[in-house]
Amino acid sequence: MLNPKLLDEMSARVSSLLAASPAGDVEKNLRAALSGLFAKLDLVTREEFDVQREVLSRTREKLVALEARVGELEARSQASPSSPSAT
Repeated sequence: MLNPKLLDEMSARVSSLLAASPAGDVEKNLRAALSGLFAKLDLVTREEFDVQREVLSRTREKLVALEARVGELEARSQASPSSPSAT
């Protein structure tokens, strides 16, 4: 959830920027203020998100394969007769 204090601070910055600077500088200053806001929100880029989604997809595939292999090994160990111990 967004911090209300942070939003108020952002609104005050934008208002002061619009009042004090010429029209050409508004975009530059607004971008800088928004960059600061986004940095505080701890966001990730779309590229980072897509990379992590691909890593997760490959991990799921490996997990499914390992679960199948473990199931096969368990079935094999239960099906084979246990050898009597030599005493």
